[in-house]
Amino acid sequence: MNDLMRIPCVLMRGGTSRGPFFLASDLPADPAERDRILLSVMGSGHPLQIDGIGGGNPVTSKVAIIGPSSVPGADIDYLFAQVRIDQRLVDTSPNCGNMLAAVGPFSIEAGLVPVEGAETHVRIHNVNTGKLIEARVPTPAGAVAYLGDASIDGVPGLAAPIALTFVDAAGAKTGKLLPTGSPRDIVKGIPITCIDCAIPMVLMRASDLGIAGDEPAADLNADAALLRRIEAVRLEAGKLMGMGDVRDKVIPKPVLLSRGLAEGTLTVRYFMPHECHPALATTGAVGIATACITEGTVAADLAPRLRAPARIGIEHPSGRLDVDLMDRDGTPVAGIVRTARRLFEGFVFAKPAKGFDQAA
Repeated sequence: MNDLMRIPCVLMRGGTSRGPFFLASDLPADPAERDRILLSVMGSGHPLQIDGIGGGNPVTSKVAIIGPSSVPGADIDYLFAQVRIDQRLVDTSPNCGNMLAAVGPFSIEAGLVPVEGAETHVRIHNVNTGKLIEARVPTPAGAVAYLGDASIDGVPGLAAPIALTFVDAAGAKTGKLLPTGSPRDIVKGIPITCIDCAIPMVLMRASDLGIAGDEPAADLNADAALLRRIEAVRLEAGKLMGMGDVRDKVIPKPVLLSRGLAEGTLTVRYFMPHECHPALATTGAVGIATACITEGTVAADLAPRLRAPARIGIEHPSGRLDVDLMDRDGTPVAGIVRTARRLFEGFVFAKPAKGFDQAA
């Protein structure tokens, strides 16, 4: 008999991220036991995650856990887990908007949401933040369509478009759009904006750190002095935002901003938080776009004067991501188009507690 734990799993790409999707009913209800299984499944504690299905990069070391909705007005619950590569840590404090793109398709194919017609509307309750996101999933002929003519920078080829609408994204973790009470603070001599919209972030001008802001991600990741400086600002900002010691958390995310170069509104370098994202987090794009229309922020300084409705073009290392900001009864609502793909389905195997605890 196999002495490994056998768990149903679907591997999916969502936006520019990838990871296993689980039904909540297939994992332990106890968070500590659940996290132990996720660490074993992903292979955490090794830079290549060689003993698991993680890809040795933060964008491929993500997990989505899906179940029936626990709140009125939503169809399903979505719990996101960022599994650390270098340490055996699971962080469920943030949302992930890229993985979010695959939540609707997975939920429909798992039988949690019935097909409505040519397009199925899935109302997603993000358990991490308590926020609601609406997804419109193409379902012609009564099934999820993955093939189409939409493209997103950072992913090769074409796929079916999935429209995401972030409803009332402000105050995802802290309860406030501007957690410090100000659109601008000074930390370590650097002007910053602490914003919490879809995900908590610390926005900084790249020029204030002595760089142009359009450097390749690999160059920034190789600059140890820059990374130390960014982390020092992030740790102090976490305290200012009321989040306490964020040393072992992946939020707030530090983001470097500069002016758009290729007809975009801004150029950004988004950190996860200790490594530059090869593209851009969807949740990050929502918050950055909102900062562009929020008076007094460092983003508003670099962007032309804007107000909703507006399209914000955000240039990142792999291309550009557009955010459509709309006004819904005086509240900015952000819309983004992403794509997703079902990659593999079957079973993943986790070590039992004794075998995992003894693993290096």
